[in-house]
Amino acid sequence: MPLSQSDFPSEVQVAFFMYSLLSDVWDGMSGMYMGKDWSSADFIFKTYEVENPKETLYFMKLIEHQNMAHKAEQSERKRKAEERKASSGKNFTHNVKG
Repeated sequence: MPLSQSDFPSEVQVAFFMYSLLSDVWDGMSGMYMGKDWSSADFIFKTYEVENPKETLYFMKLIEHQNMAHKAEQSERKRKAEERKASSGKNFTHNVKG
């Protein structure tokens, strides 16, 4: 059974919440996910009066690392599937003597 956010200590739950408030950054040309925009993290910490922003930031970066690894794995699987699909086309060669 997969873990839910409520299975974690309160500090990690706060990090999940803060992480979800950060906006996502996407590459405009390729549509690739680039991660979170961290420029508003300090503002969010102050707004929600986070008691230990260093610890929360540490957990947020761990969450991002796991998220990015998962997205890279998904992207690689998709690329390989498309590669297999493209190479599964039959190539016919004809031996023609003229």
